[in-house]
Amino acid sequence: MGEADMIAVQVCYCDQREVTLLNICVSEKSTLLDAIKESRICELPKGINLDKCKTGIFGKLKTENTILRAGDRVEIYRPLVADPMEARRRRAKNIQHKLLAISNRSLDVR
Repeated sequence: MGEADMIAVQVCYCDQREVTLLNICVSEKSTLLDAIKESRICELPKGINLDKCKTGIFGKLKTENTILRAGDRVEIYRPLVADPMEARRRRAKNIQHKLLAISNRSLDVR
């Protein structure tokens, strides 16, 4: 396989502390999964389990058999720790409680 048959892509994984971004070259007909395997990112001590992670390209979910194009950034998305809607409800409830406490304090001062 000659250099003309290769394309440059990036493989990216973010955990809670850091971003890992690997630049690799793969063959033109490579899939998203091929790039992940070629990058060997799952061998790093980050605990990446592809069975539990979703994958995508530039922030859009894609299947592992998606054919890559030159310059694509393959992304591995870790599972969410909390449901985004539930987290928002908790934040709103906390703000509501804080505002109520502030208004009660201002009434006690008078």
